Amino acid sequence: MIWIMLATLVVVFVVGFRVMTSGPRRAIRRLSERMGITPMPIESMIDQLGKEPGNEYLHYLERPNEAHLQNAAQVLLIWQVFIVDSSEESMHRWHRLLQKSRLAAPITDAQVRLALGFMRELEPDAGELNAFQNRYNALFHDEDGVRWLH
Repeated sequence: MIWIMLATLVVVFVVGFRVMTSGPRRAIRRLSERMGITPMPIESMIDQLGKEPGNEYLHYLERPNEAHLQNAAQVLLIWQVFIVDSSEESMHRWHRLLQKSRLAAPITDAQVRLALGFMRELEPDAGELNAFQNRYNALFHDEDGVRWLH
């Protein structure tokens, strides 16, 4: 009889956890599938942003429209290339991923501010992030926002 009650508690806990986290998991899966990557880089970024900024990113990513998905992808790009690995190879790799998923675009000032907001606990240097933005946009996009062929 006790094992039935324990099994019931485990089932209730597992089902409750899955229901409570289904929105964030769906949002992460939506971006990872669109970009053709595993959810690990997104989940890792969310964890390292901190509890409150990570939750804000998740809520932002859960919004259903394409503009929010685009901005969330650009924040992931900034994270991966500006924070994790700033090599040219990394920049080209992440740009190719965004191109394949039709999310490649110049990094806008609004996206930089959004990234700075999500990364506030890490206190990134705004000047260095703007320099990264200019370098990325100069490398992959001309002044009119037209993608260069790479």
